[in-house]
Order: sequence, then structure tokens, then C-alpha cells
Amino acid sequence: MDFYHALDAIDPKTGLVNAVIDTPKGSNGKYKHEPESGLFRLSKLLPLGAYFPYNFGFVPQTRGEDGDELDILVIMDEPLHIGAVVPVRVIGVLQAEQTEDGKTFRNDRLLGVLETPHNPPELRHYKDLSTQKLAEIEHFFLSYNLMEGREFRNLGRAGPDEAIRMIRKHEVRLEA
Repeated sequence: MDFYHALDAIDPKTGLVNAVIDTPKGSNGKYKHEPESGLFRLSKLLPLGAYFPYNFGFVPQTRGEDGDELDILVIMDEPLHIGAVVPVRVIGVLQAEQTEDGKTFRNDRLLGVLETPHNPPELRHYKDLSTQKLAEIEHFFLSYNLMEGREFRNLGRAGPDEAIRMIRKHEVRLEA
């Protein structure tokens, strides 16, 4: 049974986004959540020298245009465990489209930071990140997709309000 389907995309008590980590910061392995079993399976290894710059995961109870849950990058120094559920304040979204097998669709990347009563966020907006850090994150997604044989095009950036609107637009209720 996949208990991640019991989570709301946005916690009704806190207003924070639930992020499920499928690939830890620093990992050169990409893991994929299998909703049917609830397991996380290694789907591929990145080439030598490539690794995830931050914890990467998904927002439960959502579906993007690619058919998967919405992607989220949790910006923090500590690598988290696969399957960890993290309360996240979204700080924005990297708007992008992806072309694969001749089909082009939106495949945005939400940006967020950990927030708990003991860990108030230092960042509130993607603009709080340095220009260099944002460029590096965007470059990671461009090169990652290129290695996979996909075209990935940055369309722009948007702030936290647009990120929450996007999550609400893509919410679905999956059976637990």
C-alpha cells in the first residue's frame, strides 16, 4: 500500500506543501516512486561527475502534464532520506517545457525550502537565491534532460503565489 496517497498536496493545518523526497541531495542515482507498490526504485545512474544539487521529489496528490506528480527541488544543505516527507514553503517555480518522443509539454520545477517550528525558512522567494545559484539549478535540469535525450527549455520563473496556484490547479485525489 502506498501511504503517500494519504497525504494532501498542501497541509490544511499549516498551509505548507508536502514534499516526498525520491532523490537525495548529492546522489548520482535517480530514484523513481512506484505508486502501485509504494516502493522507490533506482531508475538510472547519472554520468560520472553529475549529481543532484538538492533534494528532489514530488508533491503527492498532483499530476502534471507529463503524467507524473509535480516535481519539487527542496533547497537545503542536508541530504534527506529517500521517502522522507518534508514540510516545504514554496519559494517559486522554474517554468519549463520538455520535448520527448516528438511531444512537447510543460514540466515545471517547483522550488521550496524546509519549514518547521524549529526551522524557519531563510528564503521566502526564489529572488532570495543568488543569480549564480539559480543559473546552476537551471543548468542542472537542462543538462540532466539532455543526457536523457530530451529537450528541456526554460520559459521563465515565477514566485510563490504562482507556485501554489500551480499546485492547486494540478491537485488530484488518488485512492489510498
